[in-house]
Amino acid sequence: MKRLLVAAALAAALTATAAQAQDYPNKPIHVLTTSSAGGLSDIFMRVLGEEMQKRTGQPLIIENRAGAAGNIAARACTEAPPDGYTICILMADALIYNEFLFKKLPYDPNKLTPIVNLFHLIQVLVVNADLKVKSVDELVAASKAKAGTFNYLTASLPLASYMEYLKREKGADWVRVPFKGGGEATNAILSGTTPIGLIGLGNVLPQINAGKMTALALTNNIRSPELPNVPILTDIGYTGAPSRTWYGLFAPQGTPQAIIDKLNAEVTRVVSDKTFQEKFIISRSMVPALNTPAQFAAEIKADREVARQVVKESGLEPQ
Repeated sequence: MKRLLVAAALAAALTATAAQAQDYPNKPIHVLTTSSAGGLSDIFMRVLGEEMQKRTGQPLIIENRAGAAGNIAARACTEAPPDGYTICILMADALIYNEFLFKKLPYDPNKLTPIVNLFHLIQVLVVNADLKVKSVDELVAASKAKAGTFNYLTASLPLASYMEYLKREKGADWVRVPFKGGGEATNAILSGTTPIGLIGLGNVLPQINAGKMTALALTNNIRSPELPNVPILTDIGYTGAPSRTWYGLFAPQGTPQAIIDKLNAEVTRVVSDKTFQEKFIISRSMVPALNTPAQFAAEIKADREVARQVVKESGLEPQ
């Protein structure tokens, strides 16, 4: 009798969840972003929301929670009700690297449920063209020849951990300097005050095409059609982490799987459209991602284990 009651209760719960998902969404969905108004994730979610509303009838309400390397938005997302009406767009840092780079993380990454990976940002290792180096090995050799004179900039601690790991693996001699924004960083590389940069391709592609900067490697291990002759890490024999930089959608832990799957399906329909991809992803020097919730979760788990080792070997101390 007890087993029958349990089975009946389970069946009722599943039926209720299915009905909830079928009716979803019946009100606006709030989306927490890691950027401020006008930032990358803010703009992307607004154009995605316009397309999704045409199908679902409900808007996406964008709430900007910028700062602290994505920790503010990630924490708010974990604390939101798990009903599908609050989701978040987060960078890889918040799910993969931050737990190893901060002494105390204000949220548990495991309490964020993956919905879908949206796109990869292409990070490129560039140098001021006046350095006259054409490869990573040549840059390493130049840094050794002029010990104590080379410095680099990059936007995030995960990318800094890549540079420090590369420094140890190759025996390079360079020092990180503060990064204050894409425009200022580009000017620092162009002027030669900071001749090395690991930076988003969209920030520096015009300077690369103009011959003012030299692209040495793409650090996501993802090839870019805009730089078909620039190697990825595995091409140059690098064995460390790929320093993935992506934006993905997440929901609070406990959000019904049926709702997660429905969100994945709706977002995938929009983002897989070739016109949408070209206009809002590829033209901005990014690469479409897209996967199932299970695939995304598996990728995050694998990358997190690699990140743990890379941060340890980079010598970076948690902040």
